[in-house]
Amino acid sequence: MRSGPRRDDRVRINERIRVREVRVIDDAGQQLGIMAPQQAITIAREKGLDLVEVSATAVPPVCRIMDYGRYQYLEQKRARQARKHQKTIEIKEIKFRPKVDEHDYQFKKKHVERFISDGDKVKATVFFRGREMAHPEFGRRILERLTQELSEVAVAETIPRQEGNQMSVILAQRPSAKRPQAAAADPDASQRSE
Repeated sequence: MRSGPRRDDRVRINERIRVREVRVIDDAGQQLGIMAPQQAITIAREKGLDLVEVSATAVPPVCRIMDYGRYQYLEQKRARQARKHQKTIEIKEIKFRPKVDEHDYQFKKKHVERFISDGDKVKATVFFRGREMAHPEFGRRILERLTQELSEVAVAETIPRQEGNQMSVILAQRPSAKRPQAAAADPDASQRSE
């Protein structure tokens, strides 16, 4: 197995370009016209650069004279930046019992609010044990109460449903709850619209 940077096998460069003629663009962005690949490779080598096929589906294929190593580096850097700025939505789980104490309920409700304000989804789950399974309405009441009390900031993606010995509902941030935060971040937006 090779180590080191892996060459993208989909992009053909220099001698890997095996067509009769190509349209060539030089390193300054000027079109040099249609020519044989060997002639274009010679021009690229004189400049110390590579001939890279940028559009294989065009007729004839379009090739550009550029530093392929630098091009690869910039593409990888762009991909890293894009990954860095992505927000991954996690599903956090909060567990309740059918006979949860009021203080415990309020404490867990605050956690749910915090998770939702951070942009994550929350799976609120009620666990039943033994004879508690005979009264699923207690768990349903807890989940419906939670959904109702958080209705300003969250919306239920699913209705409370029972799966085995647990009943759960998934809560996500209400779309209208995101807008006030964006307006607070940019106070000049209201002045520009006037």
